[in-house]
Formats: sequence, C-alpha cells, structure tokens
Amino acid sequence: MLIALIQMVGVTFAATVAGSLDGAVAPRALDWFGYALLAGSAAAMWLVRMHVYAALAAVGALTLAYVALGYPWGPFFLAFLFSLIFAVVLGHRAAAWVTAGLGYALFVLVGWRLREQPLLSWHWVVVAGVLVGVLLIAQVMRSNRDRMLELRRRRVGDERLRIAREVHDVVAHHISLINVQAGVALHLLDDDPEQARTALAAIKTASRDTLRELRATLGVLRGVDEQAPRSPAPSIDRLDELVERFAGAGLRVDVRVTGTPRELPTPVDLAAYRIVQESLTNVHRHAGVDHAQVTIGYDTDELVVDVTDRGRGGDTADGNGLSGIRERVASLGGTVAIGPRAEGGFTVCAVLPTGSES
Repeated sequence: MLIALIQMVGVTFAATVAGSLDGAVAPRALDWFGYALLAGSAAAMWLVRMHVYAALAAVGALTLAYVALGYPWGPFFLAFLFSLIFAVVLGHRAAAWVTAGLGYALFVLVGWRLREQPLLSWHWVVVAGVLVGVLLIAQVMRSNRDRMLELRRRRVGDERLRIAREVHDVVAHHISLINVQAGVALHLLDDDPEQARTALAAIKTASRDTLRELRATLGVLRGVDEQAPRSPAPSIDRLDELVERFAGAGLRVDVRVTGTPRELPTPVDLAAYRIVQESLTNVHRHAGVDHAQVTIGYDTDELVVDVTDRGRGGDTADGNGLSGIRERVASLGGTVAIGPRAEGGFTVCAVLPTGSES
C-alpha cells in the first residue's frame, strides 16, 4: 500500500541521512518489528470504513508503539493522520477529535519519559498545529462532500419532479379526450353508429398517443431508449395536431402567432407546448365552453404563451395542472399569470425567456 511504502521508505531515509531528530537519545535501529508496525498502522487505517473506532484505536496504538520503542523519527504518523481525515469525512468528527487529543497527550508523555524531550518544546507545538490543521482540512472536505451530496439529491428530485409533470400532463390531456369521446360513443351507439365509430377511432388514437408518450417519458427513469421515437417530440410547432385532437372532442381552438417564429431552446419549446396542452385540457374539462384562444408571441428574448377562454372563470382550474405550469415556468426563470378575467372566463399567460436572437 502507498501509505505503508511512504512511511517505511521515509523513515529509512530519515534514519540514514539525518539520524535522530531530537539529538538526545540515539534511535533504535529499524528492524523487522519496526517495519511491521509501520505496515500494520497503514493496513489498519483502511478499516475505518467498516469499524471507525476500532480502526482509530488500532492505528493510534501501533503508531504510539513505534514511538515508545524508540524507532527513528520520520513520516511514521501518516497513517494516523489519514485515519483522522477519513473518520471526519465519514461523519465521525467527535471520535476523530478525541483520538487526536488522546494520541497527542500520549505522544507528549512518551516523548518526555522515554525520549527525554522537555515538555516545553517546539516539537509539541508543531505536532499540535499539524493535528489541528489536518482536522480542520478534514472538516472542510466533509462540508464539501455534504454539499455535493445535497446538490446531487436536489438534481434527482428536480428530475423526478420534471418527469412527474410530464406524466401528469400526458395523462390528464389524453384521458380527458378519451373520456369525452367515450361519452359521445355511448350516447350515439344506437342512434348514429357511424358517428359512434368515429368517436371510438378517436379513443383509439388518443390511447395510442398516451401509451407512446408515457413510454418515452418513463424511459428516462430507466435511463435507456428501447427504440427510436416514432414521432417528433412535443413542440410548439406541433400545435396544429394538438388543436385537431381538441376539435375532435368538441373544443374549437383559434391559434394566433405574433412576431417572427424561430427555433426555440428545447426546454422552452417543450414547456410552451405543455402549457398550452394543460391549459386547453382545463378549458375542456372545466370551463363549460366550446371555444378557446391561444396566442403565441415571439419577442426578442422571450416567448409569450397565452391561453384564454370565456368560461366559468374560477371553475376552470385543475390544481395539480396549474401547479405544474407554475413550476415549469419558474424552472426556466419566467413568469406566469393565472386566474379569472375581469370580462369573464379564465386566462393562463406565461412569459418564457429564450435568450437574444443571434
């Protein structure tokens, strides 16, 4: 192991070149037992992941034994320092500080009694400074590790929230259309079989689209794509298809585009589509009207999405859906206004930043 090698080579070099660093007592010659203590302390250090207290005790005892037996000075303490660092990083700060304090006290005692070092010596000041510095560095490492873990958990949570919004939007939209078409089919099954057949065909199409979009969305959770997409991803450019589906369910939608259409960033494009989809689904389910107005406005550095109806105002809202719209807009740094209109009806108006035109 690298730590064991550094300790043994370093101590051997120090003993050969510099001799005794304290100048009071000639160090004991390095023998197989001294090397065994150095190797053993390095090996015990790696137990800290499984048994922190046992590892700290073992490394401290082996390091202290090396000092007590009078072996030469050098980097014999590396395993002890690294075991303290690992303990703090793994969340055992108190154990590390207690071990460092106890080890320091015993180290001073052994140096005073066996190596005839005076109690007031610069050696002890340096050792204390090194121990405190190592523990503080370890605490910084622990804080950085906690911060990285928190950021990772936050990213996972944001991704789950995004997928949940996608699933809600897909299911709410298509199931709403299926519900209406099923009611039409049941109502006309005896009196107008041909119209009922058309409603059933619309149900088949909506259910197929639901399964396709759910499969694509949930595929993100598995991290794999089982097959290439069979149709383009949801986009503001596909509003005509969305409008046709609502028309088949009895909701007429007028689409108005202002400004110069341009390619949008993918997150903005998807969010705009989902905002229109969710808003129209709420109109269809709650507003009690057969007409809605969609306005898409392209500005220099933003996209305005406005969906308006003249329905029952406050009754046109699906709480989960509107919360999803707010979360989508907020995640992109945009703003949204949702609520009843003074002249009657309900409006959803989102402003999404797109960046300046190139």
